[in-house]
Amino acid sequence: MNMLLWTGHATQEHVPVFEALKRTGFDGVEVPVFDISDPSHYRWLSGILDDIGLERTVVAIIPDEASSPISADPACRRAAADHLKRVIDCSQALGATVLAGPWFQPLGVFSGERPSEAELERCAEIHREIVPLANAAGLACALEPLNRFEAHLLNTCEQVIAYADRLDTEGFGVLYDTFHANIEEKDSIAALVDLHASGWLAHVHIAENDRGTPGQGHAPIRETIAALHRLGYDGWLTIEAFGRGVPELAAATRVWRDFFTSPEEVCSKGFEFISSCLKECP
Repeated sequence: MNMLLWTGHATQEHVPVFEALKRTGFDGVEVPVFDISDPSHYRWLSGILDDIGLERTVVAIIPDEASSPISADPACRRAAADHLKRVIDCSQALGATVLAGPWFQPLGVFSGERPSEAELERCAEIHREIVPLANAAGLACALEPLNRFEAHLLNTCEQVIAYADRLDTEGFGVLYDTFHANIEEKDSIAALVDLHASGWLAHVHIAENDRGTPGQGHAPIRETIAALHRLGYDGWLTIEAFGRGVPELAAATRVWRDFFTSPEEVCSKGFEFISSCLKECP
């Protein structure tokens, strides 16, 4: 379960949430690593999650244009690398196994044009530096393409496969998100099959078309899970749902209204739905 449903920075007040997720049946949590000021905080959180019995992945973003990997300004690109190195330090302290998220450009910042060759290569230069560091810290990398209303560099599976081929770096992978694919792909299941065939599929977000409770919208989640089963995927299925608990993220992702009655509904109903989908797989 992605903790962005509640917060951008998990603290002591979220311990009851972790405990409830464990009782529901979740194997782990995806922890936002947005505050990178204190790795010791994540070391503390690692102990809490160990005691509860939850594994963890992390989600990271590029915080602003001053730390953008695609910037034409070398100082901004260097700040991007420094930011991601600190993310890695915090993620390692947490004991995370996957570094997920759209850590290729800041959310909601656009050039007004299609992604340029220069932007792609500038980003790849930073990622070639960062991916081996993440791997050395025990993190598999899972870069998440976003829909065109949130980012312009990487939107489709075809684009991110080409980017991964450009990067050609061991330990790099791609995150498939049912919400974004439902917007951007002409055939989201075919795109998933192509991504798996490319060898780059590393992580999966289960997200409804309105970012609410999985199974209560029209994103092809059941079909996605069936396809993943056929393909032999055995990695994470992480529920990602957004409310208004993180105002900055709600604004960046255009969450203007409530999509569910409570976070507890998302967790319980989402878990039940995914479990039912898995049981249907032969």
